[in-house]
Amino acid sequence: MRIEPVTLEVDGVNIVGQLYLPAGDMPYPTVCACHGIPAGIPDPNDRGYASLAEKVGSNGFAVLIFNFRGAGASGGNLDMLGWTRDLKAAIDCLYTLPEVDTSRFSLLGFSGGAVVSVYVAAKDKRISSVVACACPAEFDFFTRGDNPQSLIDHYREIGAIRDNDFPPSPREWLDGFKLVKPIDYIARISPRPLLLVHGSRDDTVSVDDARRLYAQAGEPKKLVIIEGAGHRLRRDEQAMTRVLDWLKSQQEN
Repeated sequence: MRIEPVTLEVDGVNIVGQLYLPAGDMPYPTVCACHGIPAGIPDPNDRGYASLAEKVGSNGFAVLIFNFRGAGASGGNLDMLGWTRDLKAAIDCLYTLPEVDTSRFSLLGFSGGAVVSVYVAAKDKRISSVVACACPAEFDFFTRGDNPQSLIDHYREIGAIRDNDFPPSPREWLDGFKLVKPIDYIARISPRPLLLVHGSRDDTVSVDDARRLYAQAGEPKKLVIIEGAGHRLRRDEQAMTRVLDWLKSQQEN
């Protein structure tokens, strides 16, 4: 497997990632993976999404992993509307590459990254299919209390907000989380295939959110509840096996 560095400039911010390319004849079915909102200071022993990219890539997929603004090696500050622009730029970049089969192009999002995946796919018909893992139906649990400053202070403490003058408007920053809520957009993914995966013991995003999204989504759709699994599904072998099996099945249709 070959790994190529990727750097994009979005809104003057460097977005950093890696493209995993398998052996075999190109173009390859492609997966763009989208991480969630940072929960704390990064663990230096966590390989992040590299192991996921290796697993998916070893099955013949090209896989892009990248850090949204405010996370990892990318610049900038956590901002949900900015994340939607980061993802669009990543898709635009992938569509220029000869290695990418643009007719087989999937988004694989986790938690906040799943939110952004649903929002972008609803508006961008270039996306062939969507996998949303541990996806909130909306950020009501996150924005409850309507106090942006406490959230801003938290994300500044863990390094997801880095600039002292960001955000210029705390109220507009908080509104960004409300504007991208998947429950308002998930129906627009149809008729493209959708897979929703959720852990039965997710204590961050209720499994009821997955059921709400499934009820709102159009066909074709599939809901997988992983019994006993928590929120961090990329670390759950059963969940990732189900995701990979579904992604491979889409290439056969």
